[in-house]
Amino acid sequence: MDYQLYTLPNGIRILYKHWPSAITHCCFIVNAGSRDEIPGQEGLAHFIEHLLFKETERRNTNQILNRLELVGADLNAYTTKEYTCIHASLLNQHLDRTMDLFEDILFHSTFPDDEQEKERGVILDEIASYLDQPEEAIQDDFEELLFKGHPMGQNILGTPETVGRLNGDDIRSFIASNYNTTEMIFAVHGNYDFKKLVAMSEKYFGHIPLNQLKKNRVKPTLSPGGIHLVNKPISQTHCIIGTQAYPSGHDHKWGLLLLNNLLGGVGMSSRLNLEIREKHGIAYTVESNYTPLTDTGIFSIYFGTDTEKANKASKLVHKELKKLREQKLGSLQLHQAQQKFIGQIALAEENRMSLIIAMAKSMVDFNRIDTLEEIFEKINKVSAEQLLEISNEIFDNNGLITLLFEPKQ
Repeated sequence: MDYQLYTLPNGIRILYKHWPSAITHCCFIVNAGSRDEIPGQEGLAHFIEHLLFKETERRNTNQILNRLELVGADLNAYTTKEYTCIHASLLNQHLDRTMDLFEDILFHSTFPDDEQEKERGVILDEIASYLDQPEEAIQDDFEELLFKGHPMGQNILGTPETVGRLNGDDIRSFIASNYNTTEMIFAVHGNYDFKKLVAMSEKYFGHIPLNQLKKNRVKPTLSPGGIHLVNKPISQTHCIIGTQAYPSGHDHKWGLLLLNNLLGGVGMSSRLNLEIREKHGIAYTVESNYTPLTDTGIFSIYFGTDTEKANKASKLVHKELKKLREQKLGSLQLHQAQQKFIGQIALAEENRMSLIIAMAKSMVDFNRIDTLEEIFEKINKVSAEQLLEISNEIFDNNGLITLLFEPKQ
């Protein structure tokens, strides 16, 4: 097996992937994110993630921050629509103290009022910073249109109004309702004896009370396509074109990932980059993205350009989408696209932290992890006919939402 797995009596799973290195990468993933917030508490999952580093029953903020930094380790965290993740990179001999810290901040944080007020200010600055970056803000506004009226459409950071109202009761209620121990993974990528790792896990995480409360996640409905224009005090036009796409367990996921990579993925040779940047020179950044989620997905194309060139750039995007809807890839084109994507996936495995986080998420979502060979097999099985079918479903003009940020006149 490519990995080893052990489940504690409380449901917390220990995932281990061996790697003969002096460096360990580890993460603790909780299957709780911004989509689990109730109306009026938007930004709560992210607020909690910040406050985990502030004060526990045993440590103050400085002791938390110094616990790993004093031994040269790197500690960080992030929140998504579906997960909260704490992760660290460290020398192998410091795993014990890392697990001790993870257990402390995740299960013994006290969330004092004064720290809430400090962190509230930090997050309000973070929100303001994003609003000052149109390439970031447009993604949030696009997702609000894409998932209109659904928690998935809410900004992960929340709004100044909702963040301003959050309190300790909200925090404790969210954790009690969403921090299900059977949906937690502690994952380690390093050089250890698995039995010793299990013993350490039992020491630090084995006493955590079992919590099996199930979340009531509702699948979002499809929003209608259309064009939305917003005037802002900016110097360029920013544009996103996209739609809801396949969830992570869908049979067409790998086909759309392949199409996304061909269209506007990593590297300079994507179709959109060659056409819009290299051939016509009308955009510095043009890219496409596909993010599969548990019950839906997000496909989008983004570009930023001078306002007088935006219409031409948009037409070129639609020209490339039309090609994919109408022209089946030749056998050589398909093979080249598959080999390029496979090579990129193989190289991405060199990022050990990203790898172990991806493995942990896969275990949360599917209870299994595909090997590289299984992933490559799925990519190579994608046919030109399937790509044509996917293109006509996802890139259908009638279903596409277009959001434009344009400079105020």
